[in-house]
Amino acid sequence: MSVVRESDLIGIGKKYQIETEAGDNMVVVIHDDGRRELYRFEDEDHETHCVMTLSDEESRQVAGILGGLSYKPKALETMELALDDLRIEWYKVGASNDGVNKSIGELEVRQRTGASIIAAIHDDETKINPGPDYVIQTDTTLVIAGKAKNIKMLKEILL
Repeated sequence: MSVVRESDLIGIGKKYQIETEAGDNMVVVIHDDGRRELYRFEDEDHETHCVMTLSDEESRQVAGILGGLSYKPKALETMELALDDLRIEWYKVGASNDGVNKSIGELEVRQRTGASIIAAIHDDETKINPGPDYVIQTDTTLVIAGKAKNIKMLKEILL
């Protein structure tokens, strides 16, 4: 399991030191203006070198890529990410699910559960932020965001 250490950088923003399971070490600095800087440790003396600087928008795009919003490895049938109370889960819809061939609006997803479907992945096509007219099909992987209890209610509606 990776280790993350967080610290405030007065007048700059926040710093996150990350040690991965593979033993790699990196630092992410989030500036108050939204920029992010990525550093990696070059040697055992913990000398760091800036690898890249990203704008806020670029950072969010990379986060989506790393988080699997645009592609989820086929080996991962279900996946879960927790950020305080917010959870993001990947849920694959089976042929026997009650939600198959119904639209998000017809199921009243947000009104009935409080959870949001933030992406739908079917075959090689990804629909980011599908609207109420989006029809859920068999073998669609839904990326769902909300509190754990809200996501559970949404899964119950889909089942």
